[in-house]
Amino acid sequence: MIQFASTSYKGGNQNAENGMHKLEGNSSDDNGITVPMHSNPEDGQSKTRKRKKSSKMNGQSSSKRRMSVSKPARDPRDEASPNGGLVTTTRSPSPVIDFDGLSRPSRGTRERREETAEQAAARLEKMTGAVRTLLECVGEDPDREGLLKTPERYAKALLDFTKGYQQNVKDIVNDAIFHEDHNELVIVKDIEVFSLCEHHMVPFTGKMHIGYIPDKDVIGISKLPRIADMFSQRLQIQERLTKDVAHAIMEILKPQGVAVVMESSHLCMVMRGVSKTTATTITSCVLGCIEKREKTRNEFFSLVGLNRR
Repeated sequence: MIQFASTSYKGGNQNAENGMHKLEGNSSDDNGITVPMHSNPEDGQSKTRKRKKSSKMNGQSSSKRRMSVSKPARDPRDEASPNGGLVTTTRSPSPVIDFDGLSRPSRGTRERREETAEQAAARLEKMTGAVRTLLECVGEDPDREGLLKTPERYAKALLDFTKGYQQNVKDIVNDAIFHEDHNELVIVKDIEVFSLCEHHMVPFTGKMHIGYIPDKDVIGISKLPRIADMFSQRLQIQERLTKDVAHAIMEILKPQGVAVVMESSHLCMVMRGVSKTTATTITSCVLGCIEKREKTRNEFFSLVGLNRR
C-alpha cells in the first residue's frame, strides 16, 4: 500500500495538493480506502478513436474477402468480372465454353475444326514429314521396311488422340437435358479416361467419377462420359482436365452442385524420371452446394470409393 502525506481538507487546498501526486495505479486515503487515480481524458479519447477505426477496418475486410484460389484461365473475349475479383459466395464456373461452343479453344483450334479436305490433307502431310524427321533424329532409318509407313500412321494417331479440339460441346450434349423433379446425387463413376500429358506428350490413363445434384434439370447420363472424353482428347494436365469437366457441366446444366474426381497413372513418371510404377495421382474439383456442404461432399467421396482407404 502506498502511503501519502496527510492532506488538509480545508477550503480549496485539497485539489492543489492532490495534483502534486502524479502517480499511476491506485492510492489510498488516510482511512485505508483505495482510491483510483484519474488518467488524462485525452488518452481515453485517443484509445476510443483507435478502437472505432480498428472495428471499421475489420468490418471492411470481413465483408469483402478476396479469392483464395487462383483465377481460372479466361477466354480473351470475355468481359472482366464486374466486382473486381472480389467474391462473396463459392467459386463460380469459369468460361470454359466460348461463344462458338469450342470449349476454350487454343491457337489453331478453329482452323482445324473448319478446314477443308484439301487443308486436312496438307496438315497430315506436314505432320508426316515432322515424324520422319524425328525418326532420323533418334538414329533410325525411316526407309527401312518396318518404318516406311510409321510417320503417316503416327500422324493419323496423333490427330485421333487430340480430336477433342475439333468437338463442339453443344453438339455433344445435343439438347439431352430434361426437366425432372430430382434433387439428390447423380453419379457416373469409373469412366475410363485417356489423355496426353502436355509436358512430355506421353499418355496418362485412369478413371474419372462425375457427380452432380440437379436443380430441376438432368442430363442424359451418356453425355457425362462424352464430355470427359472431349476434354481428355487433347494435350492436358490432370489438374486442368478435372476442372474443365466440372466447370463445363456447371455451365451446361446449371445444377446445385458438381463434383469430379480423377485417379490416374502418368507414364511420364513411370517410363522416365522417378520411374514410380505404382504411384497414383488423385485430383478433385467441387462446385456449388457440394463445395459448401461437408456432409454432401463426404457422401460423394464415399460413394465413389475414395473413403475406402
